Amino acid sequence: MLVSIFLALFLPCAGMSVIFLVYICLLCYSARTSNDEQQFRAPVKPFQNRGLSASDLQKLPKVTGKDLVLGTDCAICLDEIESEQPARMVPGCNHGFHLECADAWLSKNSICPVCRAKIGPELFNPSQISPC
Repeated sequence: MLVSIFLALFLPCAGMSVIFLVYICLLCYSARTSNDEQQFRAPVKPFQNRGLSASDLQKLPKVTGKDLVLGTDCAICLDEIESEQPARMVPGCNHGFHLECADAWLSKNSICPVCRAKIGPELFNPSQISPC
């Protein structure tokens, strides 16, 4: 009788302990394997510089805040462009931004942050733009 009570209490505890140890081992193995694979795996999306070069940025028109056509709010920093602050206007769509904000954005992305219009090489030479 004493043996049956001992077995009734010991076996479930021993079984749960074995299951718990197996679970912990699987977690450790999974974490170690995923860390090793991440070290040798190439990035999913390789870095591509799709922005404008410094010389292309200098070709874009510089204006002051009072000369902006489509409003005086900078969509990049969400602050108002004061009338005497330097601003940059994107050719084609005429959206304006703070000079520093536009240069930071356009050096990484060659699209307008408001309308997503592509800023291509044809927009840098105003004589080649056909009037609409």
